[in-house]
This record gives sequence, C-alpha cells and structure tokens, in this order.
Amino acid sequence: MNVQQALRRMVAPLTRTRLFRRWAPVVLPNVERYLARLTGGRVQLSALLVPSLVLHTRGARTGEPRDTELMYTPDGDGRAIVAGTSFARDRHPGWTYNLLAHPDAAITVRGRRMPVRATLIADAERDAAWDRIEAQWPGYRGYERDSGRVVRLFRLQPVRGTGVGRVR
Repeated sequence: MNVQQALRRMVAPLTRTRLFRRWAPVVLPNVERYLARLTGGRVQLSALLVPSLVLHTRGARTGEPRDTELMYTPDGDGRAIVAGTSFARDRHPGWTYNLLAHPDAAITVRGRRMPVRATLIADAERDAAWDRIEAQWPGYRGYERDSGRVVRLFRLQPVRGTGVGRVR
C-alpha cells in the first residue's frame, strides 16, 4: 500500500460524516478555486487523494462556461468516470444538467486540457462503474444511498483526432 492509498483509507470515513457533508460543499470549492488561481491550475487539493480533473461545460440554460473540480475514476482506453454525488445532497449537481444538455465538454487533468464527449452510464453498467469507483474510494457509493436519489454517472470519452492526450 502506498502513502496515497493509506491516506485515502484514513480520510474516506471522515467524508461520510454529517459535518463533512455539511461544510465540504461550502469550503472545498473555494479552496480549489484559490489553489487554481495561485498555481495556474496545476494543483488541486482533491488530487492529493484521488485522481482529479476540472470539468469545463456550458450551462444547461445559459450556455455560459462553467468549471467544476471533480474526482474521476480511470475507465480504460483514456476514458474517465465522474459521479454526481454532490456530497449526498438530495439534488443533482448543476454540472450533471450541463452535461445532459451539452455532452461535448472539456477536461483539464494535471494542467492539460482535452475535449471529451460525456455519456450517461446505462443502468446495466452502473454496478460495474460503481465497483471501479469504490476500488479507488471505498464507501463512495454510500453517497447515493444517503442522498435518496440515483446518482448520475457519466463516462467522459476523449475526442479522438484532436492531437490531445488521454486521461490517466
């Protein structure tokens, strides 16, 4: 077990507490934005524990650019899985509506931006996707149970032929 995995095992139980779920959505996005400004987007707090990306979407209603810092799970062949857990809140996060309305998006991983196409993961594939996610972050599916809703899972597929790299 490496240091990152050991740290995940220590931190993961804390993320399932009411205190974390109450304050993380308020505090963490601000910390991530501050770090992004300070480091030119090269450092994400969440990336210390899990693979992280910045999702660049267009607003579902406004069409305005939106950026969201997210954990992702590698899904082979350069793809990534993202889960709209929203810290177990009872509403879907805004970025999921954006992807449903505008599936052509972009991501930045370790300072490298690439175009992607988002697809909602079908019911038949959800358990396999959750297994992958939980291998990376134990207990993460508990957010779905605790939210009382079916969390939207998306597969982000790099758009080929653009000369950009793969999600690793």
